[in-house]
Amino acid sequence: MSEKQASALIEGAIQADVVIVGAGPCGLFQIFELGLLGIHAHIVDSLKHPGGQCSELYPEKPIYDIPALPVCGAQELIDRLLEQTKPFNAQFHMGQEVTELHRLEDQTFLIRTSLDTRFHSKTVIIAGGLGSFQPRKLGVEASEAFEGRNVHYKVKSAAEFTGKRLVIFGGGDSALDWTLEFAGKARSLTLVHRRPEFRAAPASVAKMRDLAASGSMNYLEAIPHSLMTEGEQFKGVRVKRTDGAVEEIEADHALAFFGLHPKLGPIAQWGLTIDKRAIQVDTEKFQTNIPGVFAVGDINTYPGKKKLILSGFHEAALAAFAVAAHLNPAKKVALQYTTTSPIMHKRLGVADR
Repeated sequence: MSEKQASALIEGAIQADVVIVGAGPCGLFQIFELGLLGIHAHIVDSLKHPGGQCSELYPEKPIYDIPALPVCGAQELIDRLLEQTKPFNAQFHMGQEVTELHRLEDQTFLIRTSLDTRFHSKTVIIAGGLGSFQPRKLGVEASEAFEGRNVHYKVKSAAEFTGKRLVIFGGGDSALDWTLEFAGKARSLTLVHRRPEFRAAPASVAKMRDLAASGSMNYLEAIPHSLMTEGEQFKGVRVKRTDGAVEEIEADHALAFFGLHPKLGPIAQWGLTIDKRAIQVDTEKFQTNIPGVFAVGDINTYPGKKKLILSGFHEAALAAFAVAAHLNPAKKVALQYTTTSPIMHKRLGVADR
């Protein structure tokens, strides 16, 4: 991009100290950590609401490894994180994907989204989770016409499936978790998996087999074959068993949990060092190969990386200090504690308590 082109695009762009790409749990906690250091953030996400995978794929799934919360629903975690960000008035730009990132001659960045929102930012933090992702589809004719009505790739509210006839496809944790969740609550329940081996937790598989043996649910080794329909009405699914026979399963809803297609999308074109669809960072600043661009959460990789939310929270804390140092290289970033620091209390809005 020429200097003339950059200047034209910068005109009218939103001026920012930092733009966070991704509004999942790590991106939301990044707002908080930056806010403690007095840094105001803009945050962009392709989804229409904050929360990332937690909100989009498993909002009611329990999480057990968040410090001080023995159990926390995925959406509950997002709601708590959003509440925690409130004192810092971050500006959310939802429903738009960051499509362009250009490093300018003055070492700042021009960022552009799919809605042509433009930012001129001093730093960038990529918190994009797995990147752009789409669920693997059921893969049978006409299933797209019933998506969101009778064919589902996520569960937003378990209550809407209570008392219904359900068929669940998949052999991973999501498929088994929802099978166990709906057992005893659904009018009828069938789990379909293509082979006897599962990718889910062995304890979950054992519970499922016990339920099937007791007649509380059905289990079939088969693959999706076709939908059963009557006009525009969904009646169930046909599956092809391992012996080649086609079996009909009457159902009100089909839920498929075949995993995701994780793709970096436009991020792959930004000149970052990529290793197996993840962005390489250092472990001091969580900075990428481009000075001023940082990456936290599942989108990054480094020796010993563990893809855990709590690890992403740690990365966000260190990245915030690195951003502060990048913005003001001549000023030492002091470590202050939220329990005792008057400055922190003021930023948190609790100074008078």
